[in-house]
Amino acid sequence: MKLLLDECIDRRLAREFSGHEVKTVPQMGWAGIKNVQLLALAESEFDVFITVDRNLSFQQNLPQFNFAVIVLQSPSNRIADLKPLAPKILTILPTAVKGQATIVSE
Repeated sequence: MKLLLDECIDRRLAREFSGHEVKTVPQMGWAGIKNVQLLALAESEFDVFITVDRNLSFQQNLPQFNFAVIVLQSPSNRIADLKPLAPKILTILPTAVKGQATIVSE
């Protein structure tokens, strides 16, 4: 599965998803691109977009996009706070629904 980590997520979190192809927004050269344009770019190359932006599902029409969104809820976007969510993310990936946001929290 191809995963895209939003630019607000520490790139080191990618190490937690072995068996999946993981890229970050900056690695793709998309840093600074706003949500709707970013989502349109991601749609053509990724299966899942992982973010900490809790407003994304309210601000964007996710059903129009052909990939799933996972929203991480943690005290901060530091790697120490996000890393414990990785096992839950791995569990959710096979059933993540395209065009919908799934919230993952501790």
